Amino acid sequence: MRALIVVDVQNDFCEGGALAVDGGGAVARSITELAGLDRAGGAYGLVVATKDWHVDPGEHFADPEVGPNFVDTWPVHCVADTQGAAFHPDLDIAVDEVFLKGRTTASYTGFDGGAASDETVLLGDWLTQRGVTSVDVVGLATDHCVRATALDAVATGFDTTVLLEHCAGVAPETTESALTELATAGVTLDLGDE
Repeated sequence: MRALIVVDVQNDFCEGGALAVDGGGAVARSITELAGLDRAGGAYGLVVATKDWHVDPGEHFADPEVGPNFVDTWPVHCVADTQGAAFHPDLDIAVDEVFLKGRTTASYTGFDGGAASDETVLLGDWLTQRGVTSVDVVGLATDHCVRATALDAVATGFDTTVLLEHCAGVAPETTESALTELATAGVTLDLGDE
């Protein structure tokens, strides 16, 4: 079975958000066109989504006196139960489960995420228990959480594809580096109509 993993298409990562990625809103709309409410016409057996969901992530949030370095420390973003952590309003898809990551630590991969319905159930186990063997990964940002999630997906044994036309990166240099790393790890990079 093939599943779609939608990574962090949240208000804080889209235009106007605390840690906005250029093109974030467009990605929300493109994923809606891709998957819709019918799981891409049944092409996906399951659709899951991840959210950054920070309660107290420690040093992941930059010290206000020092400011973020945008490598290990970041502006405050995606605080649990805030509007910034909500899905972008243009993301309109049928989701079978949401996985919340980064409650008390820095977290870049959806595979750290516990199910919203039962936080002890992690994404990899949830997919495996339902017979998923291959995944498509989309969302934000290509060079950060999409990269980390896809690397963990292929390392876990899933046949993994990143659909690049449904992703946006933070910066060209780090995105290019991420794509090289993904390809080397055995992730398929689908350029779509680009």
